[in-house]
Amino acid sequence: MKSSLGLNTFLFSVLALLAFAANSILARLALGAGDIDAAGFTIVRLLSAMVMLTILLHVRHKSNANALAAVKPESSWFAALMLFIYAGSFSFAYLSLDTGTGALVLFAAVQITMVIKNHLQGNRLAFMEFLGLLIAFSGFVYLVLPNLSTPSLMGFVLMAISGIAWAFYTLKGQGSRDPLSATNTNFLRTLPFIFILFLFSYSEIIYSWQGILLASVSGALASALGYYCWYLALPGLSITQASVIQLSVPVIAALGGVVFMSESISLDFIVSAILVSTGILLVVLAHYQKNKAASSRRA
Repeated sequence: MKSSLGLNTFLFSVLALLAFAANSILARLALGAGDIDAAGFTIVRLLSAMVMLTILLHVRHKSNANALAAVKPESSWFAALMLFIYAGSFSFAYLSLDTGTGALVLFAAVQITMVIKNHLQGNRLAFMEFLGLLIAFSGFVYLVLPNLSTPSLMGFVLMAISGIAWAFYTLKGQGSRDPLSATNTNFLRTLPFIFILFLFSYSEIIYSWQGILLASVSGALASALGYYCWYLALPGLSITQASVIQLSVPVIAALGGVVFMSESISLDFIVSAILVSTGILLVVLAHYQKNKAASSRRA
């Protein structure tokens, strides 16, 4: 692991983490107040992200036509589907979840999915990794026990699905040679899914100018620019660093919920956040130690 991060890596990391938390805050602001429905929020968010990414490509001295037509090898219909499932499930989940709780479930599901996929690929879990995974899952269980003041089960399931989809989308994009173009193409490929969602929901779509504005900011700034900043930061981060710093997002989102929506941070949330964060931290640190030991043996 690098002992220090470059200034650019640090700045892009901070911007990306703030953007991740902002997505949760903006979604909860719009959906919690009923300014827009979940389907409408998803559609506006994805479309506004496409516009912003295309502008970024144009600024990078590529023509609009080339930006729209180019299909990079790193992009795929599977990645686009995962992106759409992530965005749609995210929106519907926030109809019933508090800001911090939603972010906690989302990022815990992301990390746990990555760990399980790594194990299924033949990388056996060490005892500390297994223990960490068990602790993280216990945090999940604690959050949804029926005798506690918990999020709705449907909201929890939807956000977990959103996290799993985001994990697969992230894994699919690892090592992309042109993250901006690949991300733009993946967003463009969600257009058929957006059209299908619109067909099924247009008669029930609720919107106001405030809701459209919040969804647009979520798409253009928190999603498009946020994801781009994250991809710019990743080359300067080890896998362990990238995993650990994302644990700050639920805390940032929860604080945003308190400031902007007067949400309370319950003891249940704090206990669950500690369990999930501790578990994932054990997993990534054990993974780092295992890689370090393997490097020492090769040397």
